[in-house]
Amino acid sequence: MTIPVTWLYVPGDRPERFAKAAASGADVVIIDLEDAVAPERKDEALANALAYLAGEPGARVHVRVNDLATARGRADLAALAGAPGLAGIRVPKVESVRVLDAAPMPVHALLESAAGIVNAAQIAAHPAVAGLALGEQDLAAELSITDGRAVDHLRLQVVLAAAAAGLPPVAMSVYPNVRDDAGLLASCTAGRALGLFGRTAIHPRQVPVIRQAFRPTDEEAARALEIVQAAEESGQAAFALADGRFVDAPVLARARRTVDLHRQLG
Repeated sequence: MTIPVTWLYVPGDRPERFAKAAASGADVVIIDLEDAVAPERKDEALANALAYLAGEPGARVHVRVNDLATARGRADLAALAGAPGLAGIRVPKVESVRVLDAAPMPVHALLESAAGIVNAAQIAAHPAVAGLALGEQDLAAELSITDGRAVDHLRLQVVLAAAAAGLPPVAMSVYPNVRDDAGLLASCTAGRALGLFGRTAIHPRQVPVIRQAFRPTDEEAARALEIVQAAEESGQAAFALADGRFVDAPVLARARRTVDLHRQLG
């Protein structure tokens, strides 16, 4: 299965939006039972998610449950266990491996606090964790961060923790201005340079912009394809191209990923 590039949040108490989210072109639809839902509507949101999952949603669907440190979160997890059509669980506010012991299934851990960042390596290595994500808005508020360079430092720590644990690349956190396409594109491009891959969205209009940002350019794909073809022709583990560029296993692996991603995103 290809690594998702776009992840689209939809509030769990707005079931009329589920099908629209699935039709948006996003690789994964995330039904949110947590921040996007008022406390008095959380039971309704969970019921909506279960009903949608039981109806063959036609898309990869994740559900963000409530904090597993609360009874509400544990009830969400128990209700979703074994749900048909469920591709993944997103657990918010993960600060230590202790809370993950309550997770009987692979989960995506959201690191949204200083404690979560400090314990990122341990969390990533927990057997219940299938991926990491970064909650930048909560984290910036807790740390009173206003400088993007500080955010980049936190991002790199999570990228490193995920890679060291053999997890998929970390997707970027949401971009809060749904009408600032230029800002979203620039932010995605900067995140891509840091090793982040893909991004969560809060509106369908952000999906094509994110895909554009993480799609290799035609020039990048052409250079990568040249490397792949030369490797197939040479049959050697390491060699030099005609222009002097040296190719070995890591370079070839990256070139193959670039070619595959360019084809995936069309």
